[in-house]
Amino acid sequence: MRAAPAAAKRDDRRCGKRLIKGNGVNEADLAIAKPLSRKAGERAVSTLAEPEYERKVLPLPTLSRIADELRANGRTIVLAHGTFDLLHIGHVRHLQAARRHGDVLVVTITADAFINKGPGRPVFPEGLRSEMLASLAIVDYVGVVAGPDALPAIEAVKPHVYIKGQDYRNPEGDITGRIVAEREAAEEYGGRVVFTEEITYSSTELINQHLNIFDSPTREHLDLLRRNRVAERIDTLLERASELNVLVVGEAIIDEYRYVLPMGKAPKENIIATRLQDREVFIGGAVATANNAAAFCNSVELLTIIGERDSYEQQMRDALKPNVTMRSIVRRGAPTTHKCRYVDPTLVRKLFEVYMIEDAPLSPRDEDRLCSMFRDAVSAADVVIVNDFGHGMIGDKLIETIAAKAPFLAINAQTNSANMGFNLISRYRRADLVCIDALEARLASKDRTGELTRIINETLPGMIDCDRFLVTNGRHGSLTYARGEIVHSIPAFPSKVVDTMGAGDAVLAVAAPLVASGAPLDLVGFIGNVVGAQKVAIVGHQRSIDRVAVLKALTALLK
Repeated sequence: MRAAPAAAKRDDRRCGKRLIKGNGVNEADLAIAKPLSRKAGERAVSTLAEPEYERKVLPLPTLSRIADELRANGRTIVLAHGTFDLLHIGHVRHLQAARRHGDVLVVTITADAFINKGPGRPVFPEGLRSEMLASLAIVDYVGVVAGPDALPAIEAVKPHVYIKGQDYRNPEGDITGRIVAEREAAEEYGGRVVFTEEITYSSTELINQHLNIFDSPTREHLDLLRRNRVAERIDTLLERASELNVLVVGEAIIDEYRYVLPMGKAPKENIIATRLQDREVFIGGAVATANNAAAFCNSVELLTIIGERDSYEQQMRDALKPNVTMRSIVRRGAPTTHKCRYVDPTLVRKLFEVYMIEDAPLSPRDEDRLCSMFRDAVSAADVVIVNDFGHGMIGDKLIETIAAKAPFLAINAQTNSANMGFNLISRYRRADLVCIDALEARLASKDRTGELTRIINETLPGMIDCDRFLVTNGRHGSLTYARGEIVHSIPAFPSKVVDTMGAGDAVLAVAAPLVASGAPLDLVGFIGNVVGAQKVAIVGHQRSIDRVAVLKALTALLK
């Protein structure tokens, strides 16, 4: 057959552009969307087979408009979605199989902020992952989804065929439960789900084995956990913890962030002037601890104190997860503890803070009421978590009541600006788990420079009747000590540190039920470090720790 004249080819291209434009695609889209040609008896072949990957990567609204045009012109659209952190032969075979089910292959990826593959992931940011996929000739378009699943992509593209790997054939194996929702969405728009049967590899396993994303001590620690087949035990440990009922005791705190831009020194004062940009109010303190525990446990009850004025009581109750209930007493004439941080929004760096607080000891009447409420609430609890911020709620009488009645007692006595050196773990005569940071351990032991291991396995056990200590130590990870064992050093995992507020409380919320259900303390320290790595990536208390995200991170690390 003779080749078509050049003029005819140009007419075909112009015709293709007019068709697209006629369906509402703007001029910017015309420069991106390449026409598809069909030869007799053959599927459509994209002219984007050239290495022009920049033209393939498009925002979802643009992909939606192009998909509408392609569908109107009889093209069959296939959608594949995933992380694609390390592109390998398994991915290529999967996408080749996907392309055989239609004319146009759209591949979408999860944005960096929504990937829960564990610390240090993704290895490759969304820009590079998009570029890698767009460089494949079999891929026509690439998009980035700002969400944890493919639902936004399915809604935008409305594919005829939604492709998943054979690993997702059994929905019970998907710990996120999202494959069912994705299938329903695809079918709602008239599509169907197809599972490929190609060779499979795990990107996570390849990354763990061949890319040095962790330092040597961390790799050695993970290798030891893999050799001990810890991954097979984690599900069981989390399942045991999920059956427990938890009682959290501690102050509710309103954490406010006021985002201000520093403008410079005031000309007539020795102060730095700032300009208010925005503000966020978070429900923190023991409320945040209760919500974090609720993701891992059957039910959680919170016993707290609120102020008579500026109480934020309704906001607190609205912020509670469905399986959390709250009992409180009202402190007359006082506000609910409110901490306002002034924050540079550029890098979420705190400049200074202002406390609105009444931290004198409770009246004897209020303390008696609190003790009575505790005795009533603890009867249904398997675990008691004391989140002691040292703001006047927890006095000696309540401490004795807690120590006498708690079936399993986990304590954090926090050091902060309002109580430096006065709120120590030594206030408590007994516990089943002490979870504090390195500074709090040093202050309690009055040892500023000594070996932290000696403080944990000698000094602290001599001060409080407790068999288990978990001491967090920032970028150095954590140390655990169970009586009769050695001190275990658990490495920290790299994470994008956005905000450290509440990280230790999140570790406490997860560690307490795990230890109470029989998990080894060194393994709890490992899980706690993963929880801490996830918490420092969250601004304030914008969201709680998610059980599925933690489980996915643990699974990824141990592959």
